[in-house]
Amino acid sequence: MESHMKLLLANKAWVEEKLRTRPDYFTSHMETQTPEFLWIGCSDSRVPAEDVTGAEPGELFVHRNIANLVVHTDFNMLSVLQYALEVLKVKHIIVCGHYRCGGVKNAMGRSDLGLINKWLRQIKDSYRIYQREIEAIADPIARWDRMVEINVYEQVQNLAQMSMVQRAWRTESFPTIHGWIYDLTTGYLKEIASMAPGSHIEDIYFFDVPGEKK
Repeated sequence: MESHMKLLLANKAWVEEKLRTRPDYFTSHMETQTPEFLWIGCSDSRVPAEDVTGAEPGELFVHRNIANLVVHTDFNMLSVLQYALEVLKVKHIIVCGHYRCGGVKNAMGRSDLGLINKWLRQIKDSYRIYQREIEAIADPIARWDRMVEINVYEQVQNLAQMSMVQRAWRTESFPTIHGWIYDLTTGYLKEIASMAPGSHIEDIYFFDVPGEKK
């Protein structure tokens, strides 16, 4: 049997299991979605958002890319973010990285990977900022893990620096932004950063909201 056929058979088994438990499992959320969370995660196949959080369909609005980056010129991510904020009214945004991330590892090295060099450039910029701290860590795995954490922290900051997030903070009092790390060796998630509405942002990144009283 070809490998892709196993996926189709597994899908049939999954549907049957869900329908045995709840006959309206699929039709109950067919018309609309009301997720409370936007998940910005890594494309790594070992970190499926719904599985690691135990979420059901309809609970997470998901965007994934290499190394869970929030890039200010990425129109794919920006479109997802705008829809999540303005239409779905999500209350939480979770940026989830994971230890032993290949994207982060490659950004820390010198290999020429072609087009992906441009995508990983943002991580290299973060490395430059934190270089003294990172290179003071002797163990290469610990150094890599620390860079994963720094990368998540920087993406949380990138979200807070966006005008659409700041507008939602001041007009809707949401979302809270969370930075999480998934540990591949244990399966556990941990939070390493959090920014609630109104959190401090460096002045240069602060935007005025049209119509807002000063």
